[in-house]
Amino acid sequence: VDKDALDMQVKDRKIQEAAEKARNEELANEMKQNDNIMCMLEERQKNDIRNINKAINEFQKNFQKPETRREFDLSDPQALKKDKPARLSDNDPRCTVSSLQKFMGEDLNHDQRIKFQKEQLREWSLQQQRDWKNALADQKFADDLYDKNRIELDQKTMEQQKKEEENRRAVCAATKDFNRTQAAELAERKKLEKYQKMKDDMDEISSLLQGDLLSENPEQAVSSFGRHRVITDRWKGMNQDQLMAIHYFQQQQVLEKLRLKEEERRRDAEWDRQSIQAARAQLVLERHQQRRNRECRRALDNINAELSQEQKSKNIYLKEEAYSNFPTGQYYAQFNTTSR
Repeated sequence: VDKDALDMQVKDRKIQEAAEKARNEELANEMKQNDNIMCMLEERQKNDIRNINKAINEFQKNFQKPETRREFDLSDPQALKKDKPARLSDNDPRCTVSSLQKFMGEDLNHDQRIKFQKEQLREWSLQQQRDWKNALADQKFADDLYDKNRIELDQKTMEQQKKEEENRRAVCAATKDFNRTQAAELAERKKLEKYQKMKDDMDEISSLLQGDLLSENPEQAVSSFGRHRVITDRWKGMNQDQLMAIHYFQQQQVLEKLRLKEEERRRDAEWDRQSIQAARAQLVLERHQQRRNRECRRALDNINAELSQEQKSKNIYLKEEAYSNFPTGQYYAQFNTTSR
């Protein structure tokens, strides 16, 4: 087993896990920041609504007092104290309605009163138009701010996804380069081993062919200590048992070589199996990360849809309920129709 390669893979796996953990923490921090931003926007919207209501109340308190209304004289608690005799300036105050001295529309201040009423009605209309324009401007500003914040959140989410995709591609490229390097080194090592073995075999064959062993020189085995002695590395006169023993040893060598080849094949198969398992684990992790990204995107879209629906409902309420009750001419025509 190539222990250095396995240690290198373990080290790369730890680095990959640490990088993925850092990405997860960064994504969690980004989600927390987005939640804080949404809370701040909701609080700002509530404050704007509260300020608008407060401004409306202040306006009604300062500019729409009960004593400024045209019908205030009907319910004025100080009416008796403020009351004066009828037509002091043009007729006798003692003249009553039954005296037929004064009819509707024949008072001296009729023209001035009509002019003042028209001016007052014009001022009220202009004030309502200004309030309506201000409300529309505030609503447009709030909508623009909401759209801007939503676009910024979408851009940040897209940038985060792009960074994660680039990191994933970098990790896959590094793993692929490492595996390619390991395969090239293994092929080069096998090639060198094969070349060295072939060279050793050729040297051995050349030495045997040129030596006295294969030339079968009978004198090469004669010892200098006597004819009954032989030099074992040169002797050709072995018996059948010795030849069988040699053949058996050769067969054992062949079996040992086959066993070594089988172990090498098993080791290569185990290496391939581990590589496939690592690739499958990486694929499962990528699919899990994609699923989490889709869930986060779906949740963000739901939140944005809910906010948009609330904004539309508020606009419908303001358009159809809050700013739809305009006074008509019939409303103003019901006053000053009888004598008092």
